[in-house]
Amino acid sequence: MSTLSYAAADSLTMLRRNLKHQLRYPSLTLMLVGMPIVFLLLFVYVFGGMLGTGLGALSGGRAAYVQYVTPGIVLMTIAGAVQGTAISVAMDMTEGIVARFRTMNIARASVLSAHVYGTIVQTVAGVAVVLGLAVLIGFRPHTGTLGWLALAGVVALTTLALGWLTVALGVSAKSVETASNTPMPLMLLPFLSSAFVPTDSMPTVMRWFAEYQPFTPVTETIRGLLLGTPVGHEWIAALAWCAGLTLVGYLLTKRVYDRKAVGYR
Repeated sequence: MSTLSYAAADSLTMLRRNLKHQLRYPSLTLMLVGMPIVFLLLFVYVFGGMLGTGLGALSGGRAAYVQYVTPGIVLMTIAGAVQGTAISVAMDMTEGIVARFRTMNIARASVLSAHVYGTIVQTVAGVAVVLGLAVLIGFRPHTGTLGWLALAGVVALTTLALGWLTVALGVSAKSVETASNTPMPLMLLPFLSSAFVPTDSMPTVMRWFAEYQPFTPVTETIRGLLLGTPVGHEWIAALAWCAGLTLVGYLLTKRVYDRKAVGYR
């Protein structure tokens, strides 16, 4: 077998390990999926009547707002899931399992990449749950098979990008508590995007920030795919942000991990 084949096999082994952990200890998964559900119910049933009326062409109160906010909640689901990645990586780094892996004939990249792949699986499942609940409370997607496949691709790519960023945070953290706190900006940035209200309704400075941060083009791409509306150039910006964040996160992870794992193959 080639080196690439060994690395792929090791990554699959580590992925099974991470998925078994998720099944054996579901509390973290339930918490990370539960938070977007709470936000969905809160914004639809508490704020939805007023916010939905202010959506211009989409005016119609709560029924209109659930159509608008659901794509933003999908993004919140991704941001919440990758927060758990940082925690899982920090646990491996601080509890000694990585030191044990150093003594084994395992490809170096597989240990951390499996965390990212496991998060993608977890996120897709979480998004399915959130969308299912959204449909129950009135959300009506307008998309076909290709749209659903494209949506799954955008969710996976966004999770990949944010996953590598949070892996870097988990590797760098000195404790699990630190790793649980450092990804918090990823949960806050959706509020400063078009996830919950149109950017046109924001003050000038905040609107500029919202339009040029990564979560807005991702949200607009998800919204267009779910509602069957034109995506425009937003998908290009979304893919560019995903590619850039993936590269930055991977390079940061590699630098810190190599420094901490001297002698690991």
